[in-house]
Amino acid sequence: MPKLRKMLSNWDAPYIQSLVKLIETQSKATLAHWAVDYSERVLLPLWNKHYPDDPRPQNALKAAREWLSGAIKLPQAKKVILECHAAAREAAASPVAQAAARAIGQSASTIHSARHCIGLPLYGAIAVAYNTLGTKVSWEQLEQCAAAECGCMLDALRAVAVDNEPNPAKIDWKC
Repeated sequence: MPKLRKMLSNWDAPYIQSLVKLIETQSKATLAHWAVDYSERVLLPLWNKHYPDDPRPQNALKAAREWLSGAIKLPQAKKVILECHAAAREAAASPVAQAAARAIGQSASTIHSARHCIGLPLYGAIAVAYNTLGTKVSWEQLEQCAAAECGCMLDALRAVAVDNEPNPAKIDWKC
């Protein structure tokens, strides 16, 4: 069996580029709220299904929310978010949980840098695809499922997007 992919990697795929175009029009705060909300609703349950006793991804989302509300400073939040990234590295035995934790960590990291929000679709959509289809199906099937999930992510971003946002995040994608 070929090695499992840890993330979506086709930057030019229409389902990624449609997200990128809308992301580039929004503020860092809007992007952070969207990524954290989506991760909490869709991806945290996937993590908890595999690692119910490990609160690190949930703690990262909580820290991001606390930073967004002004309750904690960025260094405090970053320390907790780094623990989520560690949880992802330790979850190699479960592709679903690992991809979910990576997406959650990237979503929470959006408070630091807006471009981290792209980790939500790149990791999160593959987590959903692995959870839905398993790991033994073709890449084409996984990508089709992930593309549909990216569509759900796009709908969620559209629902919170600010029309004519006066302060869109300045994002250098470094791709």
